[in-house]
Amino acid sequence: MAPEESTSLRSETASSPTPAPSGPAPGPARAKGLLAVLMPVGIVLAALNLRPAITSLGSLLEEVRDGLGMNGTLAGLLTSVPPLCFAVFGSLAPRLSRRFGAGTVVCGGMVAITAGLVVRPFTGSTAGFLAATALTLAGIAVSNVLMPVVVKNWFPDRVGSMTGLYSMALAIGTSLAAAVTVPLNDALGGWQGGLAIWAALGAVAVVPWAVLSRQGRAAERESAAHPAPAGPGDALRVTRSRTAWSLACFFGLQATAAYITMGWMPQIFRDAGISAGTAGVLLAVTMALGIPLAFVIPRVAIRLPQQGPVVIALGLCGLGGYLGLALAPAGGAWIWALLLGVSNCAFPLALTMVGLRARTGPGVVKLSAFAQSTGYLISIPGPLLVGVLNDATGGWGVPILFMACLMVPQIIVGTLAGRNRTIEDEHLAKAA
Repeated sequence: MAPEESTSLRSETASSPTPAPSGPAPGPARAKGLLAVLMPVGIVLAALNLRPAITSLGSLLEEVRDGLGMNGTLAGLLTSVPPLCFAVFGSLAPRLSRRFGAGTVVCGGMVAITAGLVVRPFTGSTAGFLAATALTLAGIAVSNVLMPVVVKNWFPDRVGSMTGLYSMALAIGTSLAAAVTVPLNDALGGWQGGLAIWAALGAVAVVPWAVLSRQGRAAERESAAHPAPAGPGDALRVTRSRTAWSLACFFGLQATAAYITMGWMPQIFRDAGISAGTAGVLLAVTMALGIPLAFVIPRVAIRLPQQGPVVIALGLCGLGGYLGLALAPAGGAWIWALLLGVSNCAFPLALTMVGLRARTGPGVVKLSAFAQSTGYLISIPGPLLVGVLNDATGGWGVPILFMACLMVPQIIVGTLAGRNRTIEDEHLAKAA
């Protein structure tokens, strides 16, 4: 069977075998009472916890450096370690999911996030702070990878809307931590309290996932008693899939653009003569656009036979934003911030395509782990190169040109990843 012969998502879902034991419990269509409500609540609470550990630290980085006596190199390591941890620990998610079940691993991720956030402000040393941060990021990494799996397995007929809900909650958590950490720091009398307070959000998320984990284990025992026939998702090698590689590169390039925007856009505006306060508000506007659009874009994308048009539209917004930053950074600052905010919504689109490009439970696990782990590795050099180019040239012209150039391959690989095919179909076509 050729890849072009793959059917639509709905028909694939209807005909695909029951997910392998590595997935969570059967979807809410078969769940009873409280469980059907608890899963969306769990997804939202998990998503809210996937970025505050990072953005809260960014808001208090100067205070943390002074408090622990960090030098500039170690502080730089703190800002670059998240994508590295996401890549390393995220690659372990499929093995953990097969061993314990996706729901149990996500629950463990919430526990790790909570424990790391409680411990790291009070370790009293740079080494302890880094170790606790790594624990938190490990919990975030495995949850990052498995959330699309949970959505696919529990809501096979609502991948777009549930991915949008998850992405919107993630954007809210990101923006909330960036906005209120400094006031919390002032109210609590120090940076330790300003960082540790976010552990409360993680503790709340543990509760529904503890219940869902037990339900998942019950479903796995039932699956073990009545095993489903082996499907293409069990044996496929995702590294041999062109679609998987296209999606991984798309994920990596959009992550590169997002980290560059978060790290450097305020400085670009400040160097153009805009005040620090206004530059911060411009960044907040860019990030806040992800809240409504993260819900809309997946719903639009899933209704299209191919997601290439959405990829192209977002990429053109990015090119327009970078062109504006190069030509008139101060004069059209609000327009460029809005355009880059729209462009950064390639993240929920990438998550949606993970669910669309695989039609079995094991396939989604493998594709999510591969696309995110490889993608985050790809994203590591970009923000560093922008800083190097700025230092080398003494201005922002060349760095902005570099950012704009990255949009071109992002559009190309995103269009390839958006074609109507699945990694299982590619596997079967090669095996035929």
